[in-house]
Amino acid sequence: MKLAVALYQPEIPPNTGNIIRLCANTNTALHLIHPMSFTLDDKHCRRAGLDYHEYARVQEHDNYEAFRAAVGTARLIVCSTKATQSYDQMRYQPGDVFLFGQETRGLPPAIQSAIPPEHAVRIPMQSNSRSLNLSNACAVILYEAWRQLGFEF
Repeated sequence: MKLAVALYQPEIPPNTGNIIRLCANTNTALHLIHPMSFTLDDKHCRRAGLDYHEYARVQEHDNYEAFRAAVGTARLIVCSTKATQSYDQMRYQPGDVFLFGQETRGLPPAIQSAIPPEHAVRIPMQSNSRSLNLSNACAVILYEAWRQLGFEF
């Protein structure tokens, strides 16, 4: 199984469009967990994804529980500013699913606490910074995992 990205209740259409384009170019599945504040037909989402929507493998889930059922036993990697392990220290495996939270709030504490801390990663930043743009963070972590796996798929 290849790598996958999951967005928990995304809020900003251009971020999701950019991530669709990223996933299409890396042959990575994208899981979108509802509710979302927009539809994939949103013009901002489509514009950011350019013509890559048709090449991306996007699966929508009604809620977090449906997403969990769909990915089965795949290892979830929580991507969070609250994690202590840097993204480049994790040893990624084929089949890993990278779970990103909402742009404004991140992941709910109940979801974060259900994932083992050793399966949580962060991107180092200046101490006075809050976070990176979601699509940028997704690209940084996904490309590191893909690099570790030899850019194969």
